[in-house]
Amino acid sequence: MLYSTTYPSPFGEIFLLANDHALVGAWLPGQQIDQTLAAQAQKRQSAALLVQACGWLDRYFRGEKPTPQELPLEPQGSDFRRMVWQRLCRIPYGKLETYGQIAREIAEKSGGKMSAQAVGGAVGHNPISLIIPCHRVVGADGNLVGYGGGLPMKRRLLKYEGVDLSGLHDPKPRAK
Repeated sequence: MLYSTTYPSPFGEIFLLANDHALVGAWLPGQQIDQTLAAQAQKRQSAALLVQACGWLDRYFRGEKPTPQELPLEPQGSDFRRMVWQRLCRIPYGKLETYGQIAREIAEKSGGKMSAQAVGGAVGHNPISLIIPCHRVVGADGNLVGYGGGLPMKRRLLKYEGVDLSGLHDPKPRAK
């Protein structure tokens, strides 16, 4: 069974989705919600995992720095994407890492090769936004790259966490 609710954050309503065992989705305003999963969900704010997720968000927005490990998370995706999302969960509040750093680390552990672009693809499909902190990943040169909720939201989240934005910049337009 899937359950849904919305959370009224300072950045707008966050749509939450959970089953009986874990949180499976969290979408910020401007992000595309998985409509297939959302259509299966019953609106039930009192579902245990949704209550727990709302408590986590309360603490986050009070600046208490909760970690993703405090919630049971069950993002739906390929083994590779889940591996990247697990790695994102280790990025501390208010800190940044690059796609390249994450790619090198995963390549070392797997004994293979990994591109920053492959990591970027997985990051871009994170279904549990904010809690799995994909907003903390940037390009090697300080490029903010893309974000499912849009670059203004990424900037707002990073600023909220106290990140110095002075060395970060929007992506350069691609040549045609």
